[in-house]
Amino acid sequence: MITNLTKEIVERYRLTTLMVTHNMQQAIDLGNRLIMMDKGQIIFEVDENEKKSLTVEKLLAEFQRIRGEQLVSDRAVLS
Repeated sequence: MITNLTKEIVERYRLTTLMVTHNMQQAIDLGNRLIMMDKGQIIFEVDENEKKSLTVEKLLAEFQRIRGEQLVSDRAVLS
């Protein structure tokens, strides 16, 4: 509900908005850019075109490639 309301307001008023989420699918579905952070550092960034082919599985694989470890948060994977 909050996500839909935010999306509607952003589109209606053409606002620049920063949304923070632990839900990988939501991060892929919303916005025109995705930035992944870990331990306070930006570790991965994609633009709108790259996001079109991104999946949760690919995002998790990218995290593992960069950090050398799996992301094990149920909130991130199952949300």
